Amino acid sequence: MTLKKATLVLLFALSFALNSSAQKYAYVNSKYILSKIPAYTEAQKKLDDLSEKWQKEVEEKYAEIETKDKAYQEEKILLPDEIKKKREAEIAQLLNDVREFQKKKFGVDGELFKKRQELIQPIQDKLYKAIKDVSKDKYDMVFDKANQSNLLYANTKLDISDKVLKKLGVN
Repeated sequence: MTLKKATLVLLFALSFALNSSAQKYAYVNSKYILSKIPAYTEAQKKLDDLSEKWQKEVEEKYAEIETKDKAYQEEKILLPDEIKKKREAEIAQLLNDVREFQKKKFGVDGELFKKRQELIQPIQDKLYKAIKDVSKDKYDMVFDKANQSNLLYANTKLDISDKVLKKLGVN
């Protein structure tokens, strides 16, 4: 390598090192922030109550199916084929109905998912806007400590969670 090329490589490496050290980083703990927002804890309680209510309904339906199936198994030997098929179809239909109910309530596009979007999404949008506002001119990157897979170590001096809470008007 010529001296000119070596000098250029060295200058490039030096300028890269200077630029990278000039970047400012911070992190927030979104779980901590959300736990301090009353609207979020209320919304989460509503979702938990709704989920619990629907889960009880599912459990009751499965218990009903189990009772019917047990009764059928006990009588099965004495029943004619036509009645056996009718009872089996009835039990299969009940199982299908409870699975559909679960999908309707807990599925990917189910009622719980839609309710979560309705209640939680606006709060999260405010949170991300506040993070952006607090960080805009001061930091190049902001990480979320709540997502442990992206953050291996964090110096507490870099935590701006309380600034974000202040921006949201939460003490």
